[in-house]
Amino acid sequence: MTLGDSFSLAFRTVKSNKLRTGITVAIIAFGIMALIGIITAIEAMNQSLKNSFSTMGANGFSITYKERFRFNNNRDNGVQKRGKIQKKSNLDKPVKKYEAELFKQSYKYPALVCLTLGGPGANEIHYKEKKTSPNVGIRGGDENYLAVNGFTIENGRNFNKLDVQTGRSVCLVGSDVASKIFGANTARGVDKIIKVGSIPYRVIGVLKTKGSSALMRADNVIITTYNNVRRLPNSGSSYMIGIAANDISEVEPAISEASSLFRAIRKLHPKEDDNFFIEKSDKLAEQFISLLGSIQGAAGAIGLITLIGAAIGLMNIMLVAVNERTKEVGLIKAIGGKKKHIRQQFLFESTIISLIGAIFGIVLGVLVGNVFAMVLSTGFVVPWMWVCIGILICTIVGLAAGLWPAVKAAKLDPIVALRYE
Repeated sequence: MTLGDSFSLAFRTVKSNKLRTGITVAIIAFGIMALIGIITAIEAMNQSLKNSFSTMGANGFSITYKERFRFNNNRDNGVQKRGKIQKKSNLDKPVKKYEAELFKQSYKYPALVCLTLGGPGANEIHYKEKKTSPNVGIRGGDENYLAVNGFTIENGRNFNKLDVQTGRSVCLVGSDVASKIFGANTARGVDKIIKVGSIPYRVIGVLKTKGSSALMRADNVIITTYNNVRRLPNSGSSYMIGIAANDISEVEPAISEASSLFRAIRKLHPKEDDNFFIEKSDKLAEQFISLLGSIQGAAGAIGLITLIGAAIGLMNIMLVAVNERTKEVGLIKAIGGKKKHIRQQFLFESTIISLIGAIFGIVLGVLVGNVFAMVLSTGFVVPWMWVCIGILICTIVGLAAGLWPAVKAAKLDPIVALRYE
């Protein structure tokens, strides 16, 4: 009996026991589906997070008075940190308008500086009889806001210094908002009067599409000047300073220069710790992605637990198969079949069942994970590395589950086996 004969016989046996094979395949498929599905969803979240937070590019960073997303409390009051003391009176001090403007005037490093103030986040935009959903964000910036944050003007113009200084009611409209209220020809929106809530604004520019992600709809936005936003109800209390260095190699020197200057503006003593945070544009994405590692570990644990259960079930099924086919084993041995041929046949059977389960599980897992990717508006994701790992794991599960039944079948005495009832 050749290796091909053993494989062919094993495949026919698997095919003939449809119910038994189907149940075992389903158990394995669900385990792999859980693993691949969660990993695919995590990959989609990774893409979405990178798109959300890397808006300023690799050469950008920002200054805020506190971390926008804090995952651990590492700034205890009155404790020693890097040889400096953090006074309680220095904590939670928002960045004031005069501090932000003084920084922009005094920062001489070759980089672009913009000032940002957040406005109310759920606005309804009206133009004549048309209106948007009440989910449009409004942000306040200056003449450098677009360049630092990666926006581009499609029609119209950017803010000028007079717009910023006077805080007059002019705005730039994101492409999603423009298409909803002006239709396909968004260029006609320039110089039109729209209402943000009940406040009229003149549109001076329409922005090019930047793209959306799970956490940030960059095109569903109205941008005006920070001097205008600060007069709106529910606007932010602290300014954010965005800096874009001319080159990625200049980011660290630019950060060092910015930190020194802002410490002086905040009147911090040399022994006092910083009461502000400097964050690179991709740092938040990295922090979120690192948290997803624990979810990925949990996905692996779920998949492995299910597969262990499937392996035990597969082993029991193969042991039952040995008992049912005792006469068959005796016949094979009687006509010259060797122990290795018996082992091969049973190992092939368990491996075939396991790999069929892997194929179904991988396909279902990728489909389920990409449903989540569609919700997040990311591209189609296939975690190829985990697909290969899933196939490898199922091969090992099949071999491990079939090993003991194969050894047991190979040890059967042909005379006793032929007499088995």
